[in-house]
Amino acid sequence: MFIPPERTRGRYSFADTPVKVSFENSNVVLYGAPIEITTSFGRGTVRGPEAIRLTSARQIETFLLDENVDFYERARIFDIGDLKIPASVKNVRKRNPINLASNLSYLGSKIHKITSLIHDAKKLPVLIGGEHTLSYYTLKALSDEKPLVIHFDAHRDMKSEYEGIKMCHTTPFYHIMNDGYIPGKNIIQIGTRQSDREENEIAKKNHVMTFDAWEVHERIDNLLKYIRKVTHNVNIYISFDIDVYDSPYVPCTGTPEPFGLDPFDVRRILKSICSTAKLLGVDMVEVGLRNGDYREGTLASQTLLRILSRLPGLKKPSGILGHRQQVTTKSLNLSKEWI
Repeated sequence: MFIPPERTRGRYSFADTPVKVSFENSNVVLYGAPIEITTSFGRGTVRGPEAIRLTSARQIETFLLDENVDFYERARIFDIGDLKIPASVKNVRKRNPINLASNLSYLGSKIHKITSLIHDAKKLPVLIGGEHTLSYYTLKALSDEKPLVIHFDAHRDMKSEYEGIKMCHTTPFYHIMNDGYIPGKNIIQIGTRQSDREENEIAKKNHVMTFDAWEVHERIDNLLKYIRKVTHNVNIYISFDIDVYDSPYVPCTGTPEPFGLDPFDVRRILKSICSTAKLLGVDMVEVGLRNGDYREGTLASQTLLRILSRLPGLKKPSGILGHRQQVTTKSLNLSKEWI
């Protein structure tokens, strides 16, 4: 089911930390989904996992100056690798909605199963992608935990359909509400700055809390206070579309928008999450890579590290091994059970 991280296009495990990590002693399990089959404008998100892995392993130091911590003291990450995508899925054409729906359903069932197994093993599932359609399936898998969803995005992704396609990268948050998995009152959208009238009405009708980009820029303290309050003693899920950042920061994503957030905004918002909140899952999506431009991958990696640094502290890791992630035979056998 998976391509091992060292055999993916990124060639490294995420962050490539200098400590021994097995499935058993991890608290975070990460996998990539290099999927790009419903994108409607720019392309490149199929290389998102590659960009994130390579920049996190080769460019970024493990010590976070702003947090005064080596992130692997909080997040011991076991990287399973990339989900294998059959050629029939990769080559599906959007103009054939029946085949598209069938292939997305197939992928969705795999992602649902993987997320559920990671969660049942009491690990934090982290998905790197890949188009935002994927979030529907991870949220569905965790919906019984009734998470508060913190959705960073330039767009609402609440269309009921787009160009005749029901499930695609512009619709997952409509369907996760409409199918009864996550109620709108449990969704907070941050950084929104592109929408249509119908999406706004859907958000309002479902009691979605919205802090658009102008609210963040002009009254960020309102947002910080709200996040601090509503995340007290609750389960949370963070869905992070890289295009929440202003367009100069994200040169490779498919639908960049002006008037976006900057990294300091995002850091302040993440730090406002109450320490009593329990993080159930994370996805980092719509990250692109084109023409050797790794700025976007670096920003995605740095953001993900800061999300994971909010986890409770671990015991000091032991077994410094050099800059390669190590896996045990038992761990590999466990992942093979997921085929």
